Amino acid sequence: MSGELINFTRGVPATESFPIAEMSAAAERAVQKYGTTILQYGKSTGFLPLVEWLADWMGVQPNQVLTANGSLSLIEFFGYHFIEPGDTVFVEVPTYDRTITLLRRHHANIVGIPLDADGLDIGALEAALQQQVPKFFYLIPDFQNPAGATYSLEKRQRLVELAEQYGFWLLEDAPYRPLRYRGEAQPSLFELNPNRVLHMLSFSKLIGPGPRVGFVVGDADVIRAVAKIAEDTYIAPSLLSQGIVYEYLNEGHLPAQIEKLKALYAPRLDATLAALDKYLPDAQSTRPDGGFFLSVTLPEGITTEALRPVAREQFALNLASGQAFFPNGGGERFLRLPYCALTPEQLDDGVRRLAEAVAALR
Repeated sequence: MSGELINFTRGVPATESFPIAEMSAAAERAVQKYGTTILQYGKSTGFLPLVEWLADWMGVQPNQVLTANGSLSLIEFFGYHFIEPGDTVFVEVPTYDRTITLLRRHHANIVGIPLDADGLDIGALEAALQQQVPKFFYLIPDFQNPAGATYSLEKRQRLVELAEQYGFWLLEDAPYRPLRYRGEAQPSLFELNPNRVLHMLSFSKLIGPGPRVGFVVGDADVIRAVAKIAEDTYIAPSLLSQGIVYEYLNEGHLPAQIEKLKALYAPRLDATLAALDKYLPDAQSTRPDGGFFLSVTLPEGITTEALRPVAREQFALNLASGQAFFPNGGGERFLRLPYCALTPEQLDDGVRRLAEAVAALR
């Protein structure tokens, strides 16, 4: 074993990123000001002051906002709203493994569209649409999980054109979008076509996952229908958490928090890329400008499943399965590397151990 265990498995925030003092003060204010509301049952759309704050932030009306206990809850609700068993849903390949799990739970026919470094393979999408039109297309256009890819403006524009032409919804998951460390931001899909896009965002990567506060903005009729599903599922999301998050946001803390995260995470991304160049130059890796993840295609002849036990047992390195991100097979040499929760020193050491595990398999 090569020292302390290093986890390259889960994309969790760094604990030192949490705004504990500000959230403590926000919690005290929220309970004092809104205690009888946020300790009670409420509407499934969420805590009204937060809903109104989010509507103003996103440039929509309050009836276009639905909050939930994180984005996964919303994906589940959209499954109930849109999908009958056997209905087709498109996803990127690779894509977020928990979304695959939820879509399978709804017995969807999952069709994967390959992802390039600059976003979706538009030719593959156009060919797939000639065969069938999905109920919705789930995608992560900014700093994608697990690949780390970000869509070019041209691909974003073509994607919303195709959604309009064929009449399907784009379910845009954007938890990493605010975390751009360099380069120029592209417009969200929702900004390009709000009539065909349902835009989700969570505070899990910005404030912390503990509060479980996420939201979606989009078409008011869809939001109303999905809010009824939410009501029938859990009556209301955690209004206590939402009251605390609202007080934090309303005090104006979020912009400085995002800048703090960028300053913390950018060197970690740089350290990971530098270590890959140094220790594993024959592996192909994405080179994102932000977010939580980059991905590696292992050298020829090395599979992730063969590598994982060697890395764990001989080099104290935990790696995630690559194939879990591929709904219809593939990913044998795919490896996701989350870097935000590790220090630059740990990242350098972890990639060095990764290279040593690859060498041991050879």
